[in-house]
Amino acid sequence: MMAEPGDDGYSGPPPVIAMGGASALFDGAGRVLLVRHTYGRLNWELPGGGADPGEAPDETAIREIREETGLEVVIERLTGVYYEPEPRPGSDQGPLLHFVFVVRMADPAKSPVPSSPEIGELGWWPLDGLPAPMSDFTERRIVDAAAGGAAAVGRVGPRQWRG
Repeated sequence: MMAEPGDDGYSGPPPVIAMGGASALFDGAGRVLLVRHTYGRLNWELPGGGADPGEAPDETAIREIREETGLEVVIERLTGVYYEPEPRPGSDQGPLLHFVFVVRMADPAKSPVPSSPEIGELGWWPLDGLPAPMSDFTERRIVDAAAGGAAAVGRVGPRQWRG
């Protein structure tokens, strides 16, 4: 027998799930574009961030890479959807759904530049030489995007850090 809504004893409002979008951009040599944050762990990440109200995940990914790198991109495909049930330490946002898209540059002649106070530097990195500090979740999203298969779906646990 299936449980009915409310059978768990919870009678409050439905949970609000935050969304985020990130872009995996690879160059002709197979290197991935990463940005380094100027806050927190000063870690390397895929360009991306949280959705604005009313914004779809693909729109978020496009806006965030533009804000962080100055690049205009076109989405090629969805590479992963990841559910994070708990807020990250120091955050009150959660649960979260993270969407990752492989993108291509609208103008291949343009070079990325740090375009936000949140981004201290950026660079193209080979998959076998990713920089640190970086979380296992970021590495997982990069590997899933590079694999070229069907979109990955998964749960995000507490992050483990390299570097």
